[in-house]
Amino acid sequence: MRPVMLALILLSTACGGGNTRAQGTVPGADRTATTAALETGASVLQAKAPVDQISMYLNGFHAAKDDPSMVMESDHYCNQVNEDFAQCVLFDGNARDARLQGVEYIVSEKLFGQLPPAERIYWHPHNYEILSGALVMPGLPQAAEKEALKGKINSYGKTWHIWKTGIYGGQPDALPYGPPHLAWSFNHDGEIPPDLIRSRDARMNVDTEQRRRDRADFAALARPQQGVDAPVAPTR
Repeated sequence: MRPVMLALILLSTACGGGNTRAQGTVPGADRTATTAALETGASVLQAKAPVDQISMYLNGFHAAKDDPSMVMESDHYCNQVNEDFAQCVLFDGNARDARLQGVEYIVSEKLFGQLPPAERIYWHPHNYEILSGALVMPGLPQAAEKEALKGKINSYGKTWHIWKTGIYGGQPDALPYGPPHLAWSFNHDGEIPPDLIRSRDARMNVDTEQRRRDRADFAALARPQQGVDAPVAPTR
């Protein structure tokens, strides 16, 4: 698909996906009128060049590598720095009350191959996330979503979750407590809790199984990846 045609599809047909609210509430006093006024003024007067570069929104699932029972749904807001590198901020929802829960860096297969062996253990593979339909771009037409994710086949991500919020079946921490958790991808059928997928699909009006079928042709592009057998145990 030519870049100009893809851009026209995105601009003319994209629509918002369903909202996911943040877990719990954050302790602290309500925002005052003064704070709101200062924020409004700052928004008008101050440059936000790094934030303004964020142009892609993805939704997917992670598990903590040191605790596979710690399963998280994450909303990724990403900046594609170049064809081989992207950087994302992760939230526990996509509404105004969403909490920043982590960060993810994404590298192409080429850049991953240039990493020292001791560094590669921190980077999780992406092929199953894409081929299974678990990774989605809410609100995009499926043709545009497919074209965007095609470029992520054989890529890897390094993800740190800093705030234990957005946790499946658990209570969120009131504040970002303790050390960060290195997150990992799911790489086999049966690892992501089925009711978590159903909940996400209903909220965001997506069909994971339909996306799996639609992306079946990506299998011809996928090469074996490191990290697919890391211990992420099947969950309830």
